[in-house]
Amino acid sequence: MQSTVFEPMDMSTAESVLKEAKLILDQLGLVFFLRHGTCLGAVRDNSFIPWDDDLDIGSVIGLHGLTEELVHSTAAVFEERGFSVSVKINELNLSVDMQKSGIQLDWTCYRIIDDSIYQWPVVKIPANLHDDLKEIEFLGEKFMVPNPPEEYFRLKYGPDWMTPKEAGGFEQEVLDLMAETTEESDSEGVMQLSSEHDPQQHTGSLKVLDVEGLAVGGAEVMLAATSVLTGLHRAKTNGSGFVYFKLPVTAGYVLSVKVGDQSEILYLENLKPGVDYVYRPDPEIHSGRAYALVPVPSE
Repeated sequence: MQSTVFEPMDMSTAESVLKEAKLILDQLGLVFFLRHGTCLGAVRDNSFIPWDDDLDIGSVIGLHGLTEELVHSTAAVFEERGFSVSVKINELNLSVDMQKSGIQLDWTCYRIIDDSIYQWPVVKIPANLHDDLKEIEFLGEKFMVPNPPEEYFRLKYGPDWMTPKEAGGFEQEVLDLMAETTEESDSEGVMQLSSEHDPQQHTGSLKVLDVEGLAVGGAEVMLAATSVLTGLHRAKTNGSGFVYFKLPVTAGYVLSVKVGDQSEILYLENLKPGVDYVYRPDPEIHSGRAYALVPVPSE
């Protein structure tokens, strides 16, 4: 898959799409809340974040009468209303990915796991923040947000959530929070990342190159699945630029590569066990890339 770069959405179109989604969900009697950057912009700035590339709403399975069956039937209604719809099912949620008028709308319906939900990439949020949602005024209408929203933002973005950050400025903070909240849930032996190759364990590799195409030793790599509780794993590339991994499933992964003072976080990489990959930075693009890893034939 060719690398892509996330682009800011058209804000007036995004407003129309969000209001249409609200109308559909309200007509069906389904409770939803704003989440991620959509929620942060609404509460903190009373507007969309200018560089946001999608709309994020959520619901919790088991709360407010939501069932998995209702998620599927509601997805069908959105499709009838002209949205393109794809439902992805995993351990942590049902993700209803939708598009209309060039706007991406992500309705994630979370599963409660030990009294928590796990938000992208895998940040642990108490489910009880969604029991009694808070109503806010946004775009001339009433929307619901986690309650209290300040606690949600602290858990999702860290204590400095009130400070606006340019595109690419918040990813490391979110990744650090993810490391703190998911390591305790790691299933032993499910996922591994190491600079030393173990043919009995490892099923693939990542080779880190520089902009000239030369192997980089000592680069710090962090890797975690976004659909299962694997924890965040860290390793440094060996002298040949490799780290080796065992992946639990074919899924979306978040990857961070740090070379000296330069780092890039790739939030959306589709990785498969049994495949080797190559990472190479783009000198013109420092954040916002997706599907940037290149698969190569196994040696």
